[in-house]
Amino acid sequence: MIELYVDGASAGNPGKSGIGIYIKGEGTQVKLSEPIEPTNNHTAEFIALLRGMEETAKLTTGIVSARSDSKAVVSAVENEFVKNELHKGYLNEILSIAKTFEFFFIKWIPDTENRAADALAREAIHQQSDA
Repeated sequence: MIELYVDGASAGNPGKSGIGIYIKGEGTQVKLSEPIEPTNNHTAEFIALLRGMEETAKLTTGIVSARSDSKAVVSAVENEFVKNELHKGYLNEILSIAKTFEFFFIKWIPDTENRAADALAREAIHQQSDA
């Protein structure tokens, strides 16, 4: 089983933004910290999950447990629905990738359990600030 932890961060609304992805399991450990276009926090959270799903799909077609501290993202994936038009595109891509896994589930976790992905997302904002 692969565990995928994702977080998006934004310094402003919109503002400099970044995503953090931490993947572990099956002998693998991947840490990604990527600056993204300035956006708001909710959009950054969707982008983080999508990028995390893309990276996880390179590693396995088996069981994937995604974890996010964004209740909006977790709810959207669980219900396969989101109102925001911009987020619909991200959600459709996320659901499409999820179908390629033998078993996929997503779980909301508190910030305290998502520190690795959070640190990577914040690091991405600082990478952008230094550029």
